[in-house]
Amino acid sequence: MFALFANHPLLAALFLLLLDVVLWRLIGGRGEHWKLAVRVLIFSLYSLMLFNQGMNPMQPAPWPDDVPLHLAATGLQIGWWLFGARTLTVLLGTLMMQRVGHTGRLLQDLMGALIFLIAIIAALAYVLDLPVKGVLATSGALAIIVGLALQSTLSDLFSGIVLNTTKPYQIDDWIAIDGTEGKVVDIDWRATRLQTSQGSMVVIPNSLASKAKITNFSRPRDLYGIAVSLQLSPHARPQKVIEALERAMLGCRFLLSVPAPSVALKSSGSSGVEYEISGFVAQMGHKREVRNQLFDLAFRHLQASGISLLSTGEATQSTNLSRPRALLDRSSIFSTLRQEEKDTFSQNMQLQTFRAGETILPAGEVSDHLFIIESGVVTVSMQRDGKPFEAGRMGPGEVIGEAGLVAEQATVAEFSAKTFCSLYRIDNEFLKLCLDARHDIGDAMKTLLDFRQHIALSLAQSSPKPVAKKGFMQWLRSRT
Repeated sequence: MFALFANHPLLAALFLLLLDVVLWRLIGGRGEHWKLAVRVLIFSLYSLMLFNQGMNPMQPAPWPDDVPLHLAATGLQIGWWLFGARTLTVLLGTLMMQRVGHTGRLLQDLMGALIFLIAIIAALAYVLDLPVKGVLATSGALAIIVGLALQSTLSDLFSGIVLNTTKPYQIDDWIAIDGTEGKVVDIDWRATRLQTSQGSMVVIPNSLASKAKITNFSRPRDLYGIAVSLQLSPHARPQKVIEALERAMLGCRFLLSVPAPSVALKSSGSSGVEYEISGFVAQMGHKREVRNQLFDLAFRHLQASGISLLSTGEATQSTNLSRPRALLDRSSIFSTLRQEEKDTFSQNMQLQTFRAGETILPAGEVSDHLFIIESGVVTVSMQRDGKPFEAGRMGPGEVIGEAGLVAEQATVAEFSAKTFCSLYRIDNEFLKLCLDARHDIGDAMKTLLDFRQHIALSLAQSSPKPVAKKGFMQWLRSRT
């Protein structure tokens, strides 16, 4: 085999071209740097073989009298220009990918097209010895004709260049183009592709995108705005409504503290008053969850303040119910009690208030009573790796201390008042009598305890430590 290639170097050069194609396919996308190294190596061997045989790609083939050999040498010399253009394109593309990522793919494609055009013109001028000026003049006239025929396509092309240069959006940004909202999954020479929240794909030509109003929800990074609007009765005092909605904001941990969330009265009229809670979250995927949670918290805190959401037939709440009796109606655990049972139960509930920062139930204590939150925000703190962290927040209608009642276990978390809180206390002596008579309430408390213990166990586990990157730069930094 080697003797054959030594005696027929043109076959060896052709073999190198075929070898490059085969190896490029075999390596695939698994190792871009290996593909680049193999291509540069093969191109270097190919160039060395051509120059050793006297085939200079800057000159026509050296065997004009031997037609078959002359044609073969001419083809290999033209192949050298194209092979070199492809190698240079891949090299520059790899370097640009490391610096600008996929957002610069359009510029890479244009650069590759320009390199190939230069290579083709050089091959025509040097290898085939054609008059380049005439070729350029002809190609210029042809370019005008093609440009007129492809006017809209060229508009998309140059608009794509503008979009990639100014970068109003990038891959993985969540944007809206003239009302079409979605995640940017690709930007090529012709169009921008968006994946909507419904999972469908929207293709927007670059010429339209460059002229349209673009809203980028991903700029600045890790900051996504949300807003929840509520229609309330015009008879509710605004200050009381705003205080209840502010407690609802504090009850949502996913809302960022900077920029601070806010409550605003948007509009008012005889039919109702509109309030809006606005804030920011750190991830786009949290927007829907936080909106739903905010609306639920707003409903509960407004209800705890005696304010109801406006409806077509605005319900008039009974004013004959006492505060603990109304709280039992709102509680998900005790709502199954009969009316007479709730009346008796409410008479054994004692009101306790806590200022912000006060401890309601410390960690490690076996509680001999149960708390039901009437109003305010309660924060739940736990320990992980010896350090305290906030595990959650609680609001009106939720209970504290079920571990001591159901299983006589110590609580694993500390419950503290984040705002001024009003809670009703029920002692275990009375609760046990209730649980013996109503097994459904005991089962509900056991289910709640199992759920909270599972969440506490998962939150208390140590987070895995990130694996330290190993490489030359890390090794060099460790030595300096």
